[in-house]
Amino acid sequence: MTQKRALVTGGSGAIGSAIAEQLAAAGFAVIVHAHRHPDAAGQVVEKIRGNGGVASAVTFDVTDGIATRRGLEALLAGGPIQVVVNNAGGHDDAPMAGMTGEQWRRVIDLSLNGFFNVTQPLLLPMIGTRWGRIVSISSLAGVTGNRGQTNYAAAKAGLHGASKSLAIELASRGITVNVVAPGLIESPATRQSFKPEQIEAIVPMKRVGTPEEVAALVSFLVSEPAGYITGQVIGINGGMA
Repeated sequence: MTQKRALVTGGSGAIGSAIAEQLAAAGFAVIVHAHRHPDAAGQVVEKIRGNGGVASAVTFDVTDGIATRRGLEALLAGGPIQVVVNNAGGHDDAPMAGMTGEQWRRVIDLSLNGFFNVTQPLLLPMIGTRWGRIVSISSLAGVTGNRGQTNYAAAKAGLHGASKSLAIELASRGITVNVVAPGLIESPATRQSFKPEQIEAIVPMKRVGTPEEVAALVSFLVSEPAGYITGQVIGINGGMA
């Protein structure tokens, strides 16, 4: 049986690398994508290979539709990609009254247009196999909103609507489409932004989540037993919403 291939965008960061490692452990041949941090993606690949998994790295800018299509065509020459985890994203926070048009566009370009640029070229080859899993990493901000993040919340909420619609389009083809919406997850940025007492006050579980916990949810959603779950936005936030 041919090993299924899985592409993880933004695979060099804390959550992306945890997802890549868990998918490799689950038996997928993982393609770790990066744009600004190719060396970090290479380190993730080496770690996966060191643990006996199959992995490779790829570099392109998901906001550049032409460059992304070119990169994906090269990958598709090796066969269809049946698992896509859209994890690439970023934020550039400001109150909307003081937000620039560039801040608005950049965040939406990365999280939402990047989802289209990566996913669309992979669909027909995936449909041809009659099996696929598409998971996009969103945020609690896309569900509840968040002060200073109108751009980020808009981009992530857009992912929800796009994924629900795509799930309906692909449901009869053996392909599921879901969204994972994390709350506060352990990272250097989280440690800088939130003091321990703040986390205790706003998270019912009194702690941040781990990248590995997010990865475990993604790993389940791309598995065979999750084949009847589609069109869902699943929170992983310690009870915040």
